[in-house]
Amino acid sequence: MKYDFTTLLSRKETGSVKWEEMYQWNPNVEEGVVPFSVADMEIKNPPEVIEGLKEYLDVAVLGYTKAYPAFLDSVVSWLKRRHDYEVKKEWIVNTPGIVNAFFAAVNAFTEPGDGVIIFRPVYYPFTMSIEKNKRELVNCPLKEDNGYYTIDYEKFEEEAKKPKNKLLIFCSPHNPVGRVWKKEELEKVAEIAVRNNLIVVADEIWHDLVMPGNKHTVMATVSKELEERLITCTAPSKTFNLAGLATSSIIIKNKDIRDAYIETLEIMRSSYVNILGFKACEIAYNNCEKWLEELIQVLDRNQKIVKEFFEKRFPQIKVNLAEGTYLLWLDFRALGLSDKELERFMHMEAEFFTDEGYIFGAEGSGYERVNLAAPTWVIEKALERLGNALEKIYKTKK
Repeated sequence: MKYDFTTLLSRKETGSVKWEEMYQWNPNVEEGVVPFSVADMEIKNPPEVIEGLKEYLDVAVLGYTKAYPAFLDSVVSWLKRRHDYEVKKEWIVNTPGIVNAFFAAVNAFTEPGDGVIIFRPVYYPFTMSIEKNKRELVNCPLKEDNGYYTIDYEKFEEEAKKPKNKLLIFCSPHNPVGRVWKKEELEKVAEIAVRNNLIVVADEIWHDLVMPGNKHTVMATVSKELEERLITCTAPSKTFNLAGLATSSIIIKNKDIRDAYIETLEIMRSSYVNILGFKACEIAYNNCEKWLEELIQVLDRNQKIVKEFFEKRFPQIKVNLAEGTYLLWLDFRALGLSDKELERFMHMEAEFFTDEGYIFGAEGSGYERVNLAAPTWVIEKALERLGNALEKIYKTKK
């Protein structure tokens, strides 16, 4: 490979959210342990981004900055090149992050007491955006069959018909279960949403991270009618490990919806973006496609190593390969532990730090979400540590 996906940089005492959480959970964690929880990478950024930012800092004035033509051109070009999705520059609204984006959508297009539909288990800030804004959470749980998840269209239609339910927040590709929805699945969601006058927020932050053999379809491309009611959330943060630069591009074709959305962002003071985030996104979209292609190979290898590890040593623990994202959704229910017992085991006995499944909704009870965006050798070392701890559980049960 041309790029370095093997170097591990310690983020201890740097303010990294997941590293700080690891030491809060277990202050005595062994030196060299790496957390696999919060969804950013333990992989070096593309060198083109780092070198490009260094050059930019030599000439930049770091004042208030809004989207500029070269940045907008890079977003438009990336969406066309990678996803065959044609957008106009005026459709792009920038926010400091996708979480800000769907919080704003909930505020803009619903009132307190209105229902917002989500499909759990799902990224937990979806739930936060509903509950913290005093809206009613309407859950249409995904259907699970031997680790494979599908949408319950009958339940979705039932809830979409209710006049109080105004908005759907939809995750595509899906975090945490790793599904890349097929075009026909998206078409069914679109039909129900349009028929029942729902506004749809499509969180597509993971759309660049699709494993070999799978294809992401941009939701806006499956229905012209839906596109007029759609808010598509994109960002380079997961793709190129730029979350700390707080830059997202929200695509809204319908001018009335876009204007209402911008007004809400102004009220929330969430319309300003980090100047270095603009530049890093521009550099990444223009120059880092080959880095991304190599990254996907590493991620796919990592998930296959994890699956093989459990199949050989602990087949009771079920692993399905992710179609997209760099997250693996592991089923630990066979251990017979409560959520808190499983959490304690992971943190204290195995020193294997993940996001607990229950935070994604009750449907995630007994699961762990594992972030595989790390050097392969780091994953292998952590699996050995986990395996040693699991052996003790199995011996105790015998």
